[in-house]
Amino acid sequence: MRRYDLQALDERFMREALSLAEGALSAGEFPVGCVFVYENKVVARGSRIGSAGTDINEIDHAEIQALREFYRLPAECDPGKTSVYCTLEPCLMCFGALVIAGVGKIVYAYEDAMGGGTGCRLHLLTPLYHNRRPEVVGPVMRDESLALFQAFFNNPDTTYLKRSGLAEYTLKQTIGKPPRPALGG
Repeated sequence: MRRYDLQALDERFMREALSLAEGALSAGEFPVGCVFVYENKVVARGSRIGSAGTDINEIDHAEIQALREFYRLPAECDPGKTSVYCTLEPCLMCFGALVIAGVGKIVYAYEDAMGGGTGCRLHLLTPLYHNRRPEVVGPVMRDESLALFQAFFNNPDTTYLKRSGLAEYTLKQTIGKPPRPALGG
C-alpha cells in the first residue's frame, strides 16, 4: 500500500476515535477515544470514563475499555494484525496492556507530554515486553485532538488534571503549528 493510502486509512479511523473523544468531552470526561481496527473494520471501541463525577479513577482509560471489548471478539481476530487508534498517546499502563495483547500497530493523534508511554524502551524490559514490538505512528490529526483537549482544560468546570503538566503543555500549544517543546524540554 502506498504511503498516501496508509495516511488516508489512518485518518479515516482516527476520525472514529475523535468522534468517541467528542462524546466523552460532551459527558464532561477526559476527551480520549480509541478504536481497534481489524481487516479495515472497527471491531472494538472505548472512550474515557471515570475522570468526572463521583467514581473518578485511573483505570477506565479508553484503551482499556476498547481492549475489554476486543477480548470478547472471536479468536480469529489476530491482535498482531490489529491497529489501535487513540486520540491521546497511550500512557504507560495502556501502552503496556497493548504490547502484552500483541497489537501490531498503535496510532495516536496528540502526544502526551506528561505521561505518554510509547517512548518506552521495550528492549530493556523483561521478555514479556521486549519480544513484542508494535509499530507506533503519530501524530495523526493532532490539531483535531488538540482542540478537544484545549476545550477540556479551558472548561471552568474541569477538575481532572486541571493543574497538571499536560494541561500546562496543552494550553501553550497553537493549532496549526508544530508542537512546542515539552515541559523541561
